[in-house]
Amino acid sequence: MRGEGPAGRVGVGCILWLTGLSGAGKSTLARALSVHLAPSRSVEVLDGDEVRTWLSRGLGFTREDREENVRRIGQVARLLAKQGVWVIAAAIAPYASSRAEVRQLAAEAGIPFVEVFIQAPLEVLIARDVKGLYKKALAGELPHFTGVSDPYEVPEAPDATVRSDVDSVEAGMWRVLEALRQRGLLGDAAAS
Repeated sequence: MRGEGPAGRVGVGCILWLTGLSGAGKSTLARALSVHLAPSRSVEVLDGDEVRTWLSRGLGFTREDREENVRRIGQVARLLAKQGVWVIAAAIAPYASSRAEVRQLAAEAGIPFVEVFIQAPLEVLIARDVKGLYKKALAGELPHFTGVSDPYEVPEAPDATVRSDVDSVEAGMWRVLEALRQRGLLGDAAAS
C-alpha cells in the first residue's frame, strides 16, 4: 500500500503549495506533478477553483474570506498529509501571512511544507486568459481581482520558483522535484 512506512504504519505525507496569480499555471503544474508522483505514493490535488466550488462556497473575495479559504485548504491538506498523502495545493493564496500560517501549522504537525512560486508577467497572464477575467478586472468590471485591483504578496523565499512564461511544464516540474530532492523528501527513484 502506498504511503505505508515500516511495520505497516502510514508515514507522513507532504504539502506542496503552488502559489501565483490567476493563469500562472498552478493547476497545470499540479496535474503534471501528480501524474509523475502518483506511481510511488498517494497524491491528491487541491485545486483552488474546485475548493471554491465545494469547500469554500459562500466565501467572497475580501481579505478575510481569502485568508479563510487558505486556512480551509491548509486544514484539509494537513489532514490528508497526516495519513501519508502527498498534497499538491494549487491556490492563488495572495497574502504572505496566510501562507506563513499554513506553513507553521504544517511544521507543528511534523508535515514537510514546500512552497512553489509560479510566476509570469501580467501581460502574459492577460494574453493566456481564456475566461477574460483580467480584461474585466482592468475595465473595472471585476472588483477584488488579485494582481489588478487586489494585492498579491510575492513569496520572499519560496522553496522553488517556476517562470511559466519561460519554463515548459516539464522544466517547471523538474525544478520542483529538484527542490523536493534537496530537502530529502524524494528518493532517487521518485526524482527520475
